[in-house]
Amino acid sequence: MSTTLDPTAASATSATAAPSGTSGDDAPRETFDSLDPANGDVVGTHPVCSRADVDAAVARAREAVDWWGNLSFDERAEHLLTWRSVITRRIAQLADLAHRETGKPHGDAQLEIVLAVDHIAWAARNAKKVLGARKVSSGLLMANQSATVAYHPLGVVGVIGPWNYPVFTPMGSIAYALAAGNAVVFKPSEHTPGVGQWLADTFREVVHGRDVLQVVTGLGETGNALCRARIDKLAFTGSGRTGKLVMAACAENLTPVVIEAGGKDALIVDEDADVAKAAEAALWGGMSNAGQTCIGTERVYVHQNVFDAFMTEILDQAKGLRAGADAGAKIGPITMPSQLGVIRSHLEDAVARGAKVALGGPDAVGERFVQPTILTHVPEDSTEITEETFGPTLAVNPVASMDEAVRLTNATEYGLAGAVFSRANGMSIARRIRSGMTSVNAVIAFAAVPSLPFGGVGQSGFGRIHGPDGLREFTYAKAITRQRFAPVMNLTSFARDAATDSKVAQLITLLHGGKQTLK
Repeated sequence: MSTTLDPTAASATSATAAPSGTSGDDAPRETFDSLDPANGDVVGTHPVCSRADVDAAVARAREAVDWWGNLSFDERAEHLLTWRSVITRRIAQLADLAHRETGKPHGDAQLEIVLAVDHIAWAARNAKKVLGARKVSSGLLMANQSATVAYHPLGVVGVIGPWNYPVFTPMGSIAYALAAGNAVVFKPSEHTPGVGQWLADTFREVVHGRDVLQVVTGLGETGNALCRARIDKLAFTGSGRTGKLVMAACAENLTPVVIEAGGKDALIVDEDADVAKAAEAALWGGMSNAGQTCIGTERVYVHQNVFDAFMTEILDQAKGLRAGADAGAKIGPITMPSQLGVIRSHLEDAVARGAKVALGGPDAVGERFVQPTILTHVPEDSTEITEETFGPTLAVNPVASMDEAVRLTNATEYGLAGAVFSRANGMSIARRIRSGMTSVNAVIAFAAVPSLPFGGVGQSGFGRIHGPDGLREFTYAKAITRQRFAPVMNLTSFARDAATDSKVAQLITLLHGGKQTLK
């Protein structure tokens, strides 16, 4: 995720005092504009929610969860599946709003909504199976006990979402938290507040005006206030640097967090790979959404025996691919203007250190758009390799073996995702990559599989969304034992005598003494 996304820092959008809205003390409410990054036009104006506004939203959520959390799994599923249908029927409306706030092409905006809808459906349909009460073995010592475990909702979950995928990414927390029985207070990015408000408004329709999912819009201080509010868990997507600030703020109330931070993901191409398909995946993984994808491809390691063929293929496929605001452009603008400087500095550093420009280059960075750029033979100590670029660039380097490819792939503080292209050894290579997710002979396919966990290791964060792990992430485990009959040996009594202790020692030796001895 972009290293400049910071909910505790000032926003790049404008903020003005508007007499049309007032806060609780009747003072003029501060507002801010969301802008179309392709042309600077105002898309919408939204309130800057104060600490009091955030606390009030959390209080309303606390009341709403008394209703929502006490519904049956089937009842919650019905509401969530209705919401899924509403979003699906209005997909063009939401996609257009996402297009205007992020600049991404309509097709890309629609794709992330499609994936999000599928995740809502999975969470709704599987929450009961994953979280519902189930019996577990009591063991021989506690054979007189019936043991069950269930997963209960935490209460109120805060979500701080990013701007690059304003529907898909936060939905991985929102939908799963809701399916588990929690209420949610969502702080969308200040660059995409309209998308967040749209999601909350449509869910409010489904639950007949109840405050189960609310949005608090604003700048850095609003996100900071949500971290410090009396919530039961916070899910954050952004940079590792900001994630540390989020954790520090949440620590004041001992609020647990889920962190999805940045990545510097690599795609590995073995000598037996389908080179055309690998090139196609690398190009899309690196350039789609203008490269503003935390699980996108930024580094490519290609076996030296097929390096020339790969470069010929990827450059041929890149012909005609360009960034722009017209219908023929498949790459949109850089959503956050400050990222342009980061992209330019990474490219300049790589070239200064000896990288070769195969396509584009530092001059490809414009005022709003960055044209596709591919560098080769990029030094491993350059920022184009070591830091998250978050732009439509690829660093493609040859390697002598897959051992070298894995070593270089893992030589990073990040560990989010990646891809491997190989006909024979894809799975074995993938298992050696230190990351939370890897696709073989595809790129970011794991994100579209609702039953798989999504998250990283190292500086890429911790905790998981999606799948059974994502449902349990927003619950606590509740263990219950029930005595079925009186114990043969009462171990929890001061009446326990020496004879009973002797029998317990004999039993535990029989069960666990084993035949192994220390040598």
